[in-house]
Amino acid sequence: MTSAQRVRAALNHQQPDKVPVDFGGTPVTGIHVSVIEGLRKELKLEPHPIRIWEPYQMLGEIEADLIDALGVDIAPTPAYKTMFGYPVEDFKPWMTPWGQKVLVPGKFNYVVDAAGDTLVFPEGDTTVPPSGRMPRASFFFDTIIRQVELPEDDDDLNPEDNLEDFGALTPQALEYFQKSTAEGRASGRAVVANIGGTAIGDIALVPGPFMKHPKGIRDIQEWYISTVSRQDYLHKVFEKQTEIALKNLQAVKAVAGANIDVAFLCGTDFGTQSSQFCSRETFTELYMPYYKQITGWIHQNTDWKCFKHSCGAVFGLVDLLIDSGFDILNPVQISATGMDPVALKSRYGKDITFWGGGVDTQKVLPFESPAEVRAQVLKNLEIFSKDGGFVFNTVHNTQAGVPVKNFLAMIEAVKEFNR
Repeated sequence: MTSAQRVRAALNHQQPDKVPVDFGGTPVTGIHVSVIEGLRKELKLEPHPIRIWEPYQMLGEIEADLIDALGVDIAPTPAYKTMFGYPVEDFKPWMTPWGQKVLVPGKFNYVVDAAGDTLVFPEGDTTVPPSGRMPRASFFFDTIIRQVELPEDDDDLNPEDNLEDFGALTPQALEYFQKSTAEGRASGRAVVANIGGTAIGDIALVPGPFMKHPKGIRDIQEWYISTVSRQDYLHKVFEKQTEIALKNLQAVKAVAGANIDVAFLCGTDFGTQSSQFCSRETFTELYMPYYKQITGWIHQNTDWKCFKHSCGAVFGLVDLLIDSGFDILNPVQISATGMDPVALKSRYGKDITFWGGGVDTQKVLPFESPAEVRAQVLKNLEIFSKDGGFVFNTVHNTQAGVPVKNFLAMIEAVKEFNR
């Protein structure tokens, strides 16, 4: 099978010739730029500064030679703009706080404050307040909350304020999707497209790190409170957001529909380490109607599969995610309460593809021995790969500090299993 055929077979719950592999296909299956540099050095690939395609999480570009070395089957089409609101283009050099030479998008503009923290700006505009902070000893950015004072009366809240993030895709964005997906299709790999605007209530987006002057409910705590106390308001936001999203999906289909295999739709998290963020009732009433409109349009009008990301203990919501029209669940956080691989596969393996869950990235991959990494990878491959419905990846992005020897032990285990 080609990579694209392999992924499609897995997504259709057919047994592929090998378990397909993803690294870098989405903003939740990437590799931190520091680990990429270590991998390139260990594998004796050409040394050079690595391009950052998502500064928010400091995810680095996985180039063709490393894609081949890792056995990756996915061709990414990232969102047109970064989380800080500018296109990934016109790269320039930057020295990270940990001393790594990298390349960042041209509008990555920053200052270092008195504490040694790096502050970055929405759309690269240094005349407005910064929207991201990388603490001096950190390896990625945190969003800076810029909540304006809310009205005392909830009836005075304006849903339009929480809709400033969303609008019609520009001709430049559509041209980007057309070109990027065509290049991905020509590579022979499966194409994952992150079109944007379809993540209902994604808390990473709520603060608006890409906006110069965000209005509306932008504080994370206040937003979560609103999912209980201001549902009428959120319905108004989600209704209009969905209307805009459907128009954008139609526009992307017109220019790139035949090139796309998977639509990355949503990064809204519904689980903590030990429980759900919301009840089944809240999910059904507040989120599902809009998910079903989006996934329903995709299934009726395209051959794309619908990708849903949710961290945490979401075993009790998986059936609702399936009913919402999602074909794929990621990151499959096997370290969270109730997220047992055997239980997940036996209960839901025929109805949803598990994209991730290959190895625990909180304890095993960064801290255990290569032998223990290998053992867990082989065990999870045996469980998840039966009858298709599995794409191998770690649980979420590979973080800074993961030993290269452990990462390579994981890759060798996958190759061993596939042989």
